[in-house]
Amino acid sequence: MSGGDTHRGLQKEKDVRMSNIIAAKGVADAVRTSLGPRGMDKMIQKGDGEVIITNDGATILSQMSVYHPTAKMLVELSQSQDIEAGDGTTSVCVIAGSLLNTCQGLLDKGIHPTAISEAFMAALQQADIILQGVSRPVDLTCREDLVNAVTTCLSSKVVSQNSDTISPISVDAVLSVIDADTATNVDLNDIKIVKQIGGTIDDTELVNGLVFDKGAKKTAGGPTHVKDAKIGLIQFCLSAPKSDMENNVVVSDYAAMDRILREERKYILGLCKKIKKAGCTVVLIQKSILRDAYNDLSLHFLAKMGIMVITDIERNDIDFISRSLNCMPVAHVDSFTADKLGSAELCNEVTMPGGTQRVVKVTGVANPGRTCTILVRGTNKLTLDEADRSIHDALCVVRSLVKKRFLISGGGVAETELALKLSKWAKEQTGMKAYCVRAYAEALEIVPFTLAENAGLNPINIVTELRKQHAEGNTDAGINVRRNCITNMSEENVIQPLLVNTSAITLATECVCMILKIDDVVPVR
Repeated sequence: MSGGDTHRGLQKEKDVRMSNIIAAKGVADAVRTSLGPRGMDKMIQKGDGEVIITNDGATILSQMSVYHPTAKMLVELSQSQDIEAGDGTTSVCVIAGSLLNTCQGLLDKGIHPTAISEAFMAALQQADIILQGVSRPVDLTCREDLVNAVTTCLSSKVVSQNSDTISPISVDAVLSVIDADTATNVDLNDIKIVKQIGGTIDDTELVNGLVFDKGAKKTAGGPTHVKDAKIGLIQFCLSAPKSDMENNVVVSDYAAMDRILREERKYILGLCKKIKKAGCTVVLIQKSILRDAYNDLSLHFLAKMGIMVITDIERNDIDFISRSLNCMPVAHVDSFTADKLGSAELCNEVTMPGGTQRVVKVTGVANPGRTCTILVRGTNKLTLDEADRSIHDALCVVRSLVKKRFLISGGGVAETELALKLSKWAKEQTGMKAYCVRAYAEALEIVPFTLAENAGLNPINIVTELRKQHAEGNTDAGINVRRNCITNMSEENVIQPLLVNTSAITLATECVCMILKIDDVVPVR
């Protein structure tokens, strides 16, 4: 191979890397302004005209139309962070963007990509040790610490002013579905979020039981308040059977017509009598596509028998309802027996304050499945959706503390401490590795820099002062965006789970190393 060909090959590698780095940095810069309590919100308008207002990194990136394959990696990166920790989805992209910026400088100096990625991975292992050193263990029985961690997470959300309501609800919800002593993870499917327009976010409540967002069917005068309820969940239809799609029945005279109606009435009455015989006082009817799940006649008979009817139960909710009420879904009327029923102390339809909607609350459940429901209120759909996303993040923060029971101060404390300790550690290394580790350490300062920038402070002055305080041994010094100065973060109760930081730095570093090792893009038709 001639020298010219080699040079051309190297140039192509360089161009591909540059293209990848620029694309990924573009995505990181798009969400950078949303970082921190003073971060801006994004308004996303979808093609169908739907509007979303949010500053959650994962939500913003998942809605963006990204075509460049490397930029897509950053979108997936924020989704990985969302699954792993639930919070820090913006931070992870900002850190990845800053590391890529650093890589650009290192590549320009002629350092080989493999050497950079090896040094970064070594720095990552050291960073994990440093973060463990500055964190403190947390006891899940100390509710105040958990509430403070959730409040810190919510401080950057649209609903931050309602964190006094949402934080305790999120903590109590998670603690009610786990055993605090033995749990190592939380299944968030055990906590159902029901949204209801009307009222304000402060009207949000935690219900130890079930909430159905549609009221009971009472067109035929059925009950709306049942004590000591026996609840049955049916998946069969309370309506007359239909012929097949292609077939139709031709009725030629009135006598046959009357006979059909009489048979239909007899058939439906038979179904309702079997439901009553099992001792059921509240019946939940699953939605049906092929034919009506219920009709006026069946509602009339059930009302006469004093049975409360709740219709349009979604197929996806069947599992949650079964676990909550300890009942079994019944697919055929012949197998509808007393042992398949669940029980609750009270099943009651209530009108929501601040609105006209009615919901059915099932409380006093002998809760074997350990589930609960959060009923979220809001003035409009946008606020309600953002409150839903914020509560999900809040639940994830508590889950992170269950998975890894350590807390660390927020406000850029962890990143500044890492930058300082890794710079010292770099001096103990030799050659190219030392140079790359120092660059890695400096890249992590993007988080305090961006926090200061978004709060309208002078980022250079703030980060320099922060460095000085950490060098003097004040490891809890962080940026207080409310007072626009540097204060002790643990005294201000600005704390977050250690898992959020370790996960963000680990995922960002691994993603950057993967991007660095790509030297060609091969399109395949």
